Amino acid sequence: MTQGGVRYTLLGTAHVSKSSAAAVTDMIEGGRFDAVAIELDAGRYRALTDPDAYSKMDLFKVLREGKAAMLAVNLALSAFQQRMAEQFGVEPGAEMKAAIKAAGQRNLPVLLVDRDIGVTLRRVYANVPWWQRITLFGGLLASAFSTEKISEEDIEALKEGDILESTFTEFAAKSEKIYRPLIAERDEYMVSKLLQQGPGHKDVLVVMGAGHLKGVAAGLREPEAGAADASARLEAVPPPSKVAKALPWVIVAIIVAGFVVGFSRSADVGLTLLTDWTLIHLVLSAVGATIALAHPLTILVAAAASPFTALNPLIGVGFVAAGTELWLRRPNVGDFEALRHDVTKVSGWWRNRAARVLLVFILTTLGSASGTYIAGFRIFHRLFGTG
Repeated sequence: MTQGGVRYTLLGTAHVSKSSAAAVTDMIEGGRFDAVAIELDAGRYRALTDPDAYSKMDLFKVLREGKAAMLAVNLALSAFQQRMAEQFGVEPGAEMKAAIKAAGQRNLPVLLVDRDIGVTLRRVYANVPWWQRITLFGGLLASAFSTEKISEEDIEALKEGDILESTFTEFAAKSEKIYRPLIAERDEYMVSKLLQQGPGHKDVLVVMGAGHLKGVAAGLREPEAGAADASARLEAVPPPSKVAKALPWVIVAIIVAGFVVGFSRSADVGLTLLTDWTLIHLVLSAVGATIALAHPLTILVAAAASPFTALNPLIGVGFVAAGTELWLRRPNVGDFEALRHDVTKVSGWWRNRAARVLLVFILTTLGSASGTYIAGFRIFHRLFGTG
């Protein structure tokens, strides 16, 4: 189809099909196209073309910027990909690699037209209620620890979409709030990027998963007003609601008010409430760090910090504990090089120092969060309970 003087040829591929990779190569080598657009963002492009990408990662920077959870999600997706490659002898994304290689051989520009996976996940997260977030992302992370064989049905699903879509297929089919940011918005985004990057070329081959073919074709055939400028809007991550921003501070205020009420009754009551708060946080955060097989000093730091960080929404015990673990057991180059493979096995998350830092972050955070609610209810019961 032609739009704005540029002819776009859409090639719907199966992300786990060797024949799709061959078809991509054949079309590019035919010599008709002067540019190749692919369904990748800059991060995934870098991961495909630079096998040492993880070894160049600054893990402390990841922690400082609050991206530890997102990195864990990306590793979970990578683990699913690697398990599938080992089980079925196929390479997810082979057609994208083929497109990049063939374009390079003919000196054709490669246009990256998909949205950053982190933005997509954050927009999914922002679009669903909290209880559904737990189900979605809990299931995603659980897939990284699964030892089950990947079913033929999973492979068939990947022939219509990609790794990200297949992970959430069941949920997306039932929820417009998930379908919109996960699939429909990405169709819009790819149309926008094609309309922005296409001008200047005459004939562009667009390589994408078959599941996006219909939406992108419709968007290119009859672009809506402002479609070319839609990418900035679709890249924006919705800010948390006022309620979500205020909730941590409200919880802290309630806890502090409980201490004030306790001490107003008597010093003994106040000290009892402080002891409950401290011991519950200390134990649960230490348990989280212990399960992660953290360094003994990390366990002590997590235990000591948790009662205080739980009263400060600006810093979490996960950051403190993971930073301590990173300082005590700094991952070496070998850990980062093996990271993609190690996370495909349960034991690998504990054996690999880089992955274990993420486990320390996640498990101590969960321990402290659990401690806040358990201790909060305990304080409430002591102050206002009967019997």
